Amino acid sequence: MQILDGKALAQNIEKEIQKEVESLSQKGITPGLAVMLVGSDPASQSYVNMKAKACKRTGIYSITHEMPENIQQESLLQTISMLNQNPNIDGILVQLPLPKHIDTTAVLEAIAPHKDVDGFHPFNMGRVFANLESFVPATPMGVLTLLKYYKIPLQGKNVVIVGASNIVGKPLGALFLNENATITLCHIYTQDLAKHTKEADILCVAVGKPNLITKDMVKEGAIVVDIGISRLQDGRIVGDVDFENVAPLCEFITPVPGGVGPMTIASLLQNTLKSAKLRSNVQ
Repeated sequence: MQILDGKALAQNIEKEIQKEVESLSQKGITPGLAVMLVGSDPASQSYVNMKAKACKRTGIYSITHEMPENIQQESLLQTISMLNQNPNIDGILVQLPLPKHIDTTAVLEAIAPHKDVDGFHPFNMGRVFANLESFVPATPMGVLTLLKYYKIPLQGKNVVIVGASNIVGKPLGALFLNENATITLCHIYTQDLAKHTKEADILCVAVGKPNLITKDMVKEGAIVVDIGISRLQDGRIVGDVDFENVAPLCEFITPVPGGVGPMTIASLLQNTLKSAKLRSNVQ
């Protein structure tokens, strides 16, 4: 069993980004990321803080627009419009989830596709599914980067993804499909989940339910990517996989924390840098 160390790889990626940002700054270009945080959800605040710290480490300019829980949708859309027109902002990120009174789809569609560094705009999502150049959603992008770094072959593999969200499951399936893997996408209505997971050469789980995947649901020698993250009552951070009992069966497995999470932030920074280079016509 080998650990897929996303934390170490993300640190290496950040160092490369820092070098590129320094190179751009010599040409008078500073990549800029704007993050919009609505309300005071502790998990969202924590994610936003981690993103801000990562920007600082790499030299990317970042600004966080903090907004009250009861903000009107129109005010949110006006802020996005302003950021779309700001030449110093290369990436716009709206921290999800949004309050129930706000139409998340309308907000995400309001972001200019060339500043959509989270890759959630239908324009970018469509290009991902068509295997065309685009901004790839950060978490799926991080998963693929991590697997490729460890030289794990994807072509022809049976990949089972548990969780069919627009943010992770669906685009992750598209990325594996683009790598010529065979995809099974499971969700809340899937019957006999274990029947599918036991067939997986590569099992990716993105649900947010602790210990959803137990050792009897994983075949020997599988590669397990745990994307879920939950905080238990005792304060421990855990994933969707019963790590202690599943890990001995696996060829590779990601830890939680320290697996996919850091790769998500590194991918977001890569997309922001990419946007800045496109804006400046820098290769």
